[in-house]
Amino acid sequence: MTLRTDPKRHDEQVAKSSNSTRRSVSAPGLGDPSDEELPGGLAAAVAAVLGDPPEVGFRAYDGSNHRSDAAAVIVIKSPDAFSRILSAPGQLGAARAYVAGDLDVEGDLLTLLQRRHALSLRLDPLAIWRLVRIARRTGVRLRYLKTPPQEVRLRGRRHSKRRDAEAIRHHYEVGNDFYRLMLGPTMTYSCAVWSDPGLVTPRGLDAAQRAKHDLVCQKLGVRPGMRLLDVGCGWGELAIHAARQYGAQVVGVTISEAQVERARARVREAGVANLVEIRCQDYRELRDGPFDAISSIGMFEHVGQRQLRRYFGTLFRLLRPGGRLLNHGIARPPGSAAPIDPNGFIGRYIFPDGELVEVGEVISTMQRTGFEVRDLENLREHYALTLRAWLANLESHWDEAVEIVGLARARTWRLYLAACTAGFDEGLTQVHQVLAVKLDDGISGVPLRPCWRGPVR
Repeated sequence: MTLRTDPKRHDEQVAKSSNSTRRSVSAPGLGDPSDEELPGGLAAAVAAVLGDPPEVGFRAYDGSNHRSDAAAVIVIKSPDAFSRILSAPGQLGAARAYVAGDLDVEGDLLTLLQRRHALSLRLDPLAIWRLVRIARRTGVRLRYLKTPPQEVRLRGRRHSKRRDAEAIRHHYEVGNDFYRLMLGPTMTYSCAVWSDPGLVTPRGLDAAQRAKHDLVCQKLGVRPGMRLLDVGCGWGELAIHAARQYGAQVVGVTISEAQVERARARVREAGVANLVEIRCQDYRELRDGPFDAISSIGMFEHVGQRQLRRYFGTLFRLLRPGGRLLNHGIARPPGSAAPIDPNGFIGRYIFPDGELVEVGEVISTMQRTGFEVRDLENLREHYALTLRAWLANLESHWDEAVEIVGLARARTWRLYLAACTAGFDEGLTQVHQVLAVKLDDGISGVPLRPCWRGPVR
């Protein structure tokens, strides 16, 4: 559900459409809305415009219902929903209406967002005009509304250090307590590795995250005394695991001050402060190599396509000959547009400046900067399961989440987690672990037939 539109341009189009509608509301074959009846009421009329998928129902503030026993029911709670949607027709306008509470969903939000059930959100000019007609027919006064304050637009040069810091600050400003509710005790904000889809429970999530950390350490060949750099270390769980279970000396870096504070506390609580150092530092500022191994887990989406050569070049410089790099990042499928539309819901509300790169380009760029790629693993289904677990955590702690971040922000994250789950389920997004080595005079040091998966520790 990606829509490449400029909201300002849509606002202008809607204003023109509204003005022209006041002058002449008829169109060839469509009749005059003042004479039009709405059989089934507002709910049925909107359903018809949006494609009326059989798995989705509608209910509206005028009391009308259309297939209200469906698995997912869209509730039009306020006339302002029309103004929100028509100000940016498609994904962004619908998201604004949902975040603001003018639009709601009862039942299974994931069903609504899955592509095979999804509404037609790519509104063409005719659909826009029909929505304007319905609004006017039911007495709705279309008006300009301020965008929800949860929406952000960044300033400055894209992927400069200053703008990247601002993007990260926006993403993590919901606070450590909110992330603890969503992620569980491991505080790990990346794809887990599951042995059984039936284990998607809070307890199962913790075990699956530990399995992922073991997988990373085994791929990197982590051993006692090894110096490991964890780029984008989050709240420090991988660093703690590598130190406690494998005896590594770990440097973890993140540019989120909130993460640094909590990660340092967690390191002390785990009793590995003598082995783990957490820094508030941009990877581009690192100067104290070489490291024996480098992990980058779940931060690659923030790098930016134009920064790939610099990113991998920096990591190559920081790695000793014979050292390994594991890059774990979300990617777009070949031939598809980047799913993070800067003017879409995720680009405006969750991941400003986030970019997804096709894995073939990732591998080519790694090798052009000197690495030899040794292993590729697609964990797409694992991420769909992880997102389901996070969404379940959020729902089970909903009242507490609302108390921490407010209703609008909590609704933003509910929508985000469900949308991402649908994307990974259907192959619209992927996630890969790419293992590479900095050769030592032609020697890789990688086992001839590696078996990465050992016991979960």
